[in-house]
Amino acid sequence: MRPSRHVDDSRPQRFSTVGAMVLSAMLACVGACLEDDGTVSASSDASATSEGSPAPTGIPREVLAEQEELARRMATLPDTEGSGPYPALKEIVPELPAHVIYRPRALPAVGAEKLGLYVFGNGGCSDDGASSRLHLLEVASHGYIAIAPGQILNGPGVAAPPLAPPPDPTAGALPPAPTEPGDLLAALDWALAENQRPESPFFDRLDPAQVAVSGYSCGGLQALAVAADPRIATLLIMNSGILPSEQPPLPGADVSKETLAQVRVPILYILGGPDDIAYANGMDDFARLGAVPAAVANIDVGHGGTYWEPNGGEAAMVAVDWLSWILRGDDSARQRFVGDDCGLCTDPLWTYEQKNLESVP
Repeated sequence: MRPSRHVDDSRPQRFSTVGAMVLSAMLACVGACLEDDGTVSASSDASATSEGSPAPTGIPREVLAEQEELARRMATLPDTEGSGPYPALKEIVPELPAHVIYRPRALPAVGAEKLGLYVFGNGGCSDDGASSRLHLLEVASHGYIAIAPGQILNGPGVAAPPLAPPPDPTAGALPPAPTEPGDLLAALDWALAENQRPESPFFDRLDPAQVAVSGYSCGGLQALAVAADPRIATLLIMNSGILPSEQPPLPGADVSKETLAQVRVPILYILGGPDDIAYANGMDDFARLGAVPAAVANIDVGHGGTYWEPNGGEAAMVAVDWLSWILRGDDSARQRFVGDDCGLCTDPLWTYEQKNLESVP
């Protein structure tokens, strides 16, 4: 059964960009900061302020300050068009008002090369559909419609207030998440329906066989939550991994290690190395995957990834190559992932493992 796509008006109001970043930090912290009863643990003395006041429970004040500073920098960065052959833009359309769409500025003519579809879960399971906008614009520029749930809450085109206040990290229990896995399926449903609607600008421009679902951090868990959907051709799990069974699930992404049995398509994990708080969980996921074609690529940048580097940085380049190979059969892209001297195998920026990829054409 697919996760519900019912929109519950009681779900949290959208956060500001700072709020979304704080929520992401709280959710990323959960593996190290939750007690057995599910409450957030007290922070160590080392995370107290210089004035001696206690830090927010479970999250050092300096981490929250870094998140807020990153959010401020995010808000000032302009959109980019990506490095691919299709300069990209982002937009919200009336027919899908709770999602942000990233697409080539000039859509290909009907009968020309078809576009792929890349559905993306946000970090923190937040509803800032622009929170990975440089990454998504880069993917779109290579001939994809990329869709993230939520509104534009940072950068050009930011939504007008009112916004909900940031979550309170001193409150103990984790707040509910503004998005859920069903929001990813809603994007997939809409795009494929538009591909068949003659009046749509996307009519007959999508290839239903080129469907990827991805996500960052908590959004990566949302991608895993919908892995059983037969329309999905590949999964990309970024700076993410399923929590051990003894820990409570994250709000917005109720998955367990048993969910990995539903993965039936090639899957790529892109992690930030040992300093990534999702590293241990992502590496454990990879180890548990059986006969499915799988790979894990680590770049030592931590949990923040390369999302805010120009055109989404190195991680976006790897993601685009994976899509080019798995969805489009590009042999030059395949060489980055397969063989003893594969591109990632010999790239000093990356640590790479794979299994069963030789079975993929």
